[in-house]
Formats: sequence, C-alpha cells, structure tokens
Amino acid sequence: MRKWKIALGAAVALGAISVASVHLLDMGSLSLNAGTAGAATPAPAAFVMPVPVTSVVKKTIPIYLDYAARTEPIRSVTLQARVPGYLEEQAAEDGADVRKGDLLYRIAPQDFQAALDQAKAQVQRDTATLDYARSNLSRGTELAKSGYLAKDSFDQRTSTLREAQASLALNQAAVRSAELNLSYSEIRAPFAGRIGRNQASIGTLVSVAGTVLNTLVQLDPIYVTFNPSESDLAQIEEARAARPIEVEVLLPGETEAHQKGELTFIDNTIDHSTGTITARATIGNAKFALLPGQYVRVRLHVKQQPDALMVPQVALGSSQLGKYLYVVGKGNTVDQRLVSTGPTSGDLVAILSGVTEGDQVITGNLQKIGPGMPISPLPQKPAT
Repeated sequence: MRKWKIALGAAVALGAISVASVHLLDMGSLSLNAGTAGAATPAPAAFVMPVPVTSVVKKTIPIYLDYAARTEPIRSVTLQARVPGYLEEQAAEDGADVRKGDLLYRIAPQDFQAALDQAKAQVQRDTATLDYARSNLSRGTELAKSGYLAKDSFDQRTSTLREAQASLALNQAAVRSAELNLSYSEIRAPFAGRIGRNQASIGTLVSVAGTVLNTLVQLDPIYVTFNPSESDLAQIEEARAARPIEVEVLLPGETEAHQKGELTFIDNTIDHSTGTITARATIGNAKFALLPGQYVRVRLHVKQQPDALMVPQVALGSSQLGKYLYVVGKGNTVDQRLVSTGPTSGDLVAILSGVTEGDQVITGNLQKIGPGMPISPLPQKPAT
C-alpha cells in the first residue's frame, strides 16, 4: 500500500514537471515571435494612378454659325406641250439626268409637217405673183411716161404689186409659224437637270398647256435655305461686308462637310413671329449628292478666333457646378478647375476661363481619380 502511494506521488510530480516545461516552451515561442514582430517590416507603397496628360495650347480656330436647312432647286419646271397632238415617244427614261437641249418627248409631227409644206407652197405661189406684178408695173411705168397708159391703169398695177408683196410676207410668216409648231412637237430640256416620273403614257392626246408630261429640276448648283436669328444677323452682315461667306453643308450623320458654297441671299424682312430671317446659299452639287427638299445642316464661316486655348473634348467633365477639367497640380496631385467653354474645332474645344497656356490637362482615367489624389502623369501628348 505504501509502495502504491509512493508511485502515485512520483507520477504526479512528473506530470507537473512536464506541464511546466510545456509552459516554458510556449513562453519562449511567444517571446521569439514577439522579437521577430518587433523587427522593421516595410509597409506596402500607396498606389499612384497613371494618367495621360496633354498641354493646353493656343490656336487660331474658325468660328462657325450652325443652322438647320433645307435644299431647294434653282430651277424647276413642269413639262407641258405647246402644240396639241398624240404623244409618240418618250426619249428620256424616268429619273434620267439630261443636258440642255436633250430630247425628252416627241408629239406626232405629221400634221405640223403638212402645214409647213402648205405654207411653203403658198410662198412659192406668192413669189411668182409678185414677180409678174413687178414686171407689169415696170412696163406700165414706161408706157405711162410715153402717154400710152392711163393714170388709173398705172395705179391698178401699183396696187397689184403691193398686194403681192403683202401676200408674200403673210405666207412667209405662216411658214415661220409652221416651222415653230413642227419644232414644238419635240419637247427638249430647257436646262440641264433630272426629270421625274412620267405622267402621260405613249399615245395620249395632249393639249396645249393642259397635260402635264413630267417635271425637270436643276441639281447643280442647288440652293440651301436656312433661317438665322436676328441676333446673328449683325455678325453675318459684318462678315459678309469683309468677304464672301463660305457655307459648308453636312448631311445627317456627317461630321465633315463634302459640299461647300457661298452665301448669296439674305431677305429684306425679318419674320416678326419667329425672329428669324430667310437666307440662302448656292452650293455646287456636281455629284448630285443633294436633292431638292432634303434636310441638312449648314455652317457659316464668319471669322477666325486667334489665340484660343484648346483642350481635347474628352477631358471635359460635368457636375452640378458646371464643366470642369482635371489638371496636374503641385506635387503631381489632381487639381479640379471649373471652366467655361467656347467653340469647338474637330476634337478640340476652346476654354474661355479656368486654365492657362501650358497647363497639363488629364485626358484619361477620369472616373478613377478625384481632387487631391496623387497621380503619375504619362508622357505628354500635345493637343492637335
């Protein structure tokens, strides 16, 4: 019994020693870890956003006035017959581009040719009658001088000669009229342009100025009509007094003009109900890209603006306070500048206030930066 108690006491003592050893080992481990943690560990560097930048530059830019406009033909006619008859031929197809003098329609010419032949025959008869009357009067003049012809007979011969002359002149006029009628049987283009859809079938009996055959419009050049406001009128008139005003025409969806012309007309009265005035430009249209009745935009080049501060339009931001730019500030931080904008020129926009020449404007990563943030400007790319 006594031996068992001694063995149990020894086991308890060994367990206490083991626990104490483990505790000491843990404390040593904690101490070792604390010493390692106390060593200097470098903190990760803060991320600096790289941003593309460009310098504000001075540039001379053109100043334009933009308006909605509509095209109109300079000349447009309704094709009708000048003589009655049956329509025999349509020489130009619907929608054809024709030159001045081209044959468009032909009316059956037989009746007009017969009338011309008859008038010419009358002229031949009257010519023979006139020759006889002239010879008869010549003989009567010699006889009247010799006293062998009475005065009354001489006067009759004179009257016959004058009647023959008048009859010849009348029938010569009939010949010219018949020739005109024959020429009117051919309907030709009075000017270069494009014809529309045919409105009279072959074989139709057309009347004088009663049957519409077709329409013909001039396409080159063409008018573009627009309505400037009266507030713009003074600026337009000032530019017009200095030089002819160039007008550019842009079709829907176009950003660059392919047709250009000149301002040629400003009306003499302002419409009091709209406060606008009618103006018109004449535009070259050699490729027929513009058609009458088309809606377009026009730009009037009224002047040049020198020393305009230009930045890319993509650099502009917008907030409740207005338009702004992000500029590289001191210490390569973001500086927000409220700006007022002017006219555009291609991809650039003029800045009227808020920046100066040489300022570095941030043009990219605009959604990822804010005022005061550190940035890393990428190599500069000057505005063009």
